[in-house]
Formats: sequence, structure tokens, C-alpha cells
Amino acid sequence: MHVVVFGAGSLGSLMGGLLAREHDVTLVGRDPHVSTIREQGLRVDGAFEFVVHPDARTDAPPSADLAVVTVKAFDTPSAATALADCDLEACLSLQNGLGNEETLATELDCPVLAGTCTYGAMRPEPGVVTCTGVGEVVLGPREGGSQPSADRAFAAFDAAGVVTELADDMPRRLWEKLAVNAGINAVTALARVENGALVDGPANTVATEAAREVATVAREEGIDLSDTEAVAAVERVAAATAANTSSMHQDVLAGRRTEVDAISGYVADRAEGVPVNATLAGLLRAWESERELR
Repeated sequence: MHVVVFGAGSLGSLMGGLLAREHDVTLVGRDPHVSTIREQGLRVDGAFEFVVHPDARTDAPPSADLAVVTVKAFDTPSAATALADCDLEACLSLQNGLGNEETLATELDCPVLAGTCTYGAMRPEPGVVTCTGVGEVVLGPREGGSQPSADRAFAAFDAAGVVTELADDMPRRLWEKLAVNAGINAVTALARVENGALVDGPANTVATEAAREVATVAREEGIDLSDTEAVAAVERVAAATAANTSSMHQDVLAGRRTEVDAISGYVADRAEGVPVNATLAGLLRAWESERELR
């Protein structure tokens, strides 16, 4: 299968590297990362140790069997525009936040699948990606149910040795992932702590209350997600990735724009009575505005 990974950052490079062990992969990203991969290959270290030689470029190829989108949520519109000219059989979003699949579907003439990913990744230097934790990819039709394109995407990830689950309840999975992101990303970014600090101690209270608010909004949207399930998901992921620096924490440390609008901001903008998410979103948006990142 020819897979184009659009967004060769940390997660995109890791997924692309893992998939390239079995498939024809094209990584789309920025220089100098892309040019280094073309010249020297992509080195994957950490939980894995191997080098692969995928195609690497700064624009989308003319065609592919599957596009895996891993750009930041605020770049989803530009990714959709870029991929609109690529002849695709299916597209899979492995992004944080809600709304990405709908944005992609407005531009793409192919099935758009939803997915979540709990693999940990960091990109320490051009041409290198570090897997900081082996997790799981869950994917399926964005509306739920089953679809042949989801079956084929699952088979592709599974054949490459990626821990993968095919799900028929992706709307619920996405809201649960939103609870995890809301509970972990913004809190760790603002407190400058690793994920493990949320398992207990003062940060746990903020993280779990943010997750409860997400569950409340999910139920208002017709999604069966209890407070207990949302909190348990946050604590489970925080414990499993205790030594990890969350993606939003990495963005803040690097002085980059965060995905707050698609996570805490998405919750705060969609509903009233979510004071924790509103506060987290307001603080991060203020930080970005002060640095002219928005």
C-alpha cells in the first residue's frame, strides 16, 4: 500500500517510519527534516531501533492509497486543500481535538476515517524521531459502524506491526480522547510538568475536573461517556505516559502555537458551565497572543 503521511512532525514521522517497514510511504513535512530523510533516511530510536528510507517531500504526491493526516489541528484546513489534488482511496486523521474529520471531508473526494493514537513521539533533530512509548492506534469510520476503507487501513497498520484496533464507535472514542487531551495537555503545558504529575497531587484535581466537563458536554451531544470513564481514561494515560512531555507542553517549551482551540477551547466555545476548560483555554490563548502566535 502507498501511504502518504501529511505532517511529518513527531507523531507523523513515527507513524510513517513504522509503516515504512512494510509499505511504500511518502512523508510530507518541512525542511531540514525532509531533506535529511531524503539524504540519510529516517532513524527511529527509543522504543525501536531501525532506519527506513521513505520518500520525503514538502508537498503532497499526485496519488496514494491512504493519506494519514498528523498536522496540528489549526493546520487541518491547509492540509485538506493540499490533499484535495491528491488522488486518494481513503484519508485517516490521527490528530488531537474534534472537528478535523469534518474539515477534511469538505475538501476530499474519498472516505475520511477517524483515529486516535497513544504512541509517544519526539523529534530531537532532523532525520530522527524517538518513540517515547508504545501505545495504540484506534481507527474506524468517523460516523461509527463499519466501512471497507477502514478495514483496509486497519490491515495496513496491523501488517506494519503497529498496535491497532478497528472500532465501530469512533464518535465516542474521539470524545474520550478529547477528555484525555483536555485533562493532560493544557494542564501539563501551563504547569510545566510531565504527564505523571497528573496521577496524584494538586494537578490531578484540575485534570480530572477538565475531563468531567468534557464528559458532560459529550452527553449533551448524544455521546454516552460517563464522568467516571473520562476520568479513568485521563489517569490511565497519564500513568502509562508518566515520563512523557505532552505535545502541548512541547509546544509551549518551544514557543510554538498550541492546539488549544481544538481541545480545551473547543469545549469552552461549545458549551457554558465548563469553568476549568474555559480557564485553561483562556490562559493558553493569552500566552499565544502575547507572543503573536495567534
